[in-house]
Amino acid sequence: MTPFTLMSLWANAAALLTESHTVISLRLMAISGLIPQSPGENERMVAEKLPALTKSHAAAGQALMAGQRFDQVMEAALAPLSSKVRANRKRLMK
Repeated sequence: MTPFTLMSLWANAAALLTESHTVISLRLMAISGLIPQSPGENERMVAEKLPALTKSHAAAGQALMAGQRFDQVMEAALAPLSSKVRANRKRLMK
């Protein structure tokens, strides 16, 4: 593991944090009526949490069982969360 792999991990975690903040802000604006909200968005917001966390946990577990390094395990855990948050951001910003 090199410093560059740790910087890459940090950058991916920071991107997830930024996109998560954007999704939270958009959802709060929609809940408060400042922007339009599609029907069922509140239920979707709650229902998607457990499957996303389960995928993340499973990916991290598989990486651990395969003997991968710490940074690879963290990248595997972040990947499902990042893709879900990115999809939410794109959908909510339409």
